[in-house]
Amino acid sequence: MRLMMHESAVAMQRRRSLRYTAPMRFALPDIRREERAAVGWSFLYFLSLLCAYYIVRPVRDEMGIQAGVENLPWLFTATFAVMLFAVPLFGWLTGRWERRIALPAVYLFFIANLLAFYAAFQHDSLRAAAARAFFVWVSVFNLYAVSVFWSFMVDLYSEAQGRRLFGYIAAGGTAGALLGPALTAVVVPATGAVPLLLVSAGMLSVSLLCITRLSAWSRGLPPGGDNAVRGEPLGGGVWDGVRAVLSSRYLLGISFYLVAYTVLSTLLYVETARLVSEGYPVSADRTRLFATLDLAVNAVTLVLQVVLTGAMLQRLGVTVTLALLPAFAVIGFGVLSVFPALTVMLAFGVIRRAGEFALSKPAREILFTVIPREEKYKAKNFIDTVVYRGGDALSGWLASALRSLGAGLSAIALAAVPISAAWLAVAIWLGRREERTTGAKDRSVTRAA
Repeated sequence: MRLMMHESAVAMQRRRSLRYTAPMRFALPDIRREERAAVGWSFLYFLSLLCAYYIVRPVRDEMGIQAGVENLPWLFTATFAVMLFAVPLFGWLTGRWERRIALPAVYLFFIANLLAFYAAFQHDSLRAAAARAFFVWVSVFNLYAVSVFWSFMVDLYSEAQGRRLFGYIAAGGTAGALLGPALTAVVVPATGAVPLLLVSAGMLSVSLLCITRLSAWSRGLPPGGDNAVRGEPLGGGVWDGVRAVLSSRYLLGISFYLVAYTVLSTLLYVETARLVSEGYPVSADRTRLFATLDLAVNAVTLVLQVVLTGAMLQRLGVTVTLALLPAFAVIGFGVLSVFPALTVMLAFGVIRRAGEFALSKPAREILFTVIPREEKYKAKNFIDTVVYRGGDALSGWLASALRSLGAGLSAIALAAVPISAAWLAVAIWLGRREERTTGAKDRSVTRAA
């Protein structure tokens, strides 16, 4: 009798669950009831963060051109040097403070920086130096803030949840990336660029609120789950992330994947900046063009994330999703070597960046869900910042060297094809390694049950 009453209660609860979750399941079929609040805050977190970045990104690009395209390798090198200083500082912070303290501290630091730049741009004597420093700062802020975000996400969500949810969460970033350049394109002609730094700081304040809410959600998870992390200090030394990367073939593979992407991206960036500076002599026109390109990239990205990302990760797997962008790069650089025109480069760049944000980035983040928690912050942060900007510095000097040897756009694009092919091979190896690791963990859990 007691058993029958229990079964009846369970059946009633299931009917109630289906009744109340049906609208959500129709709109977002992969988000479960207990995950809705966390996904909502994660979505808003990434939206506000990327909106803050994309408000100032076109300004950074214009300042890079004003500094001189020939000086871009020096700016990339300066960014890399700042990253070398910042990584051990972040390792010290996460090793000694709880997540709910360490992560807000990072964003409070960036907010203070934006306010300081706003003050510096009010003085004509400081503008030139502040412009160069701002280019470096935005390049550091972008990678560091986004790396901290994804470290938090892979800490909160399990590998299985990442496959289902990261597409939706990444769409929040794309929505912010649409809002940011739209604000810049509309507001800059009326007020100039400097007041937008205050708007960017305000959006970062929204990110702080989201971190607080997500930390509270994670503390309410039941013990024993894959994602039931309480946010304790990580402990260890400041260089643990570097040592972890150098001692792991898997993490070295992720590093190569990112370096290949970065080298090819920066080659495109430098050549695009050179052609845009020649074709658009007016500063405001260049800033508007960069903002328009960002809008195009993020509009395509949002459609892909909502329609394709989650379905591809679940049905085709990490390997295929991870390999799509390198495969497209092989084809795209081949076409660019035959048709070396600005319009072809801009179209290639838009599609390539959209593919990175919608497909490659979520798949790459899933690679980190199978590594120990300390490495999710320290090793991942080292890869996302120092390794990434190291690739920037390398490719900036590579582009300069090729130009000094007389290589044109066609020759540079042709040189990028074998790099793209190596990138593709590593993508396939990484995806298969991640899927084997996940399968082994699932079998271990099944045997234990």
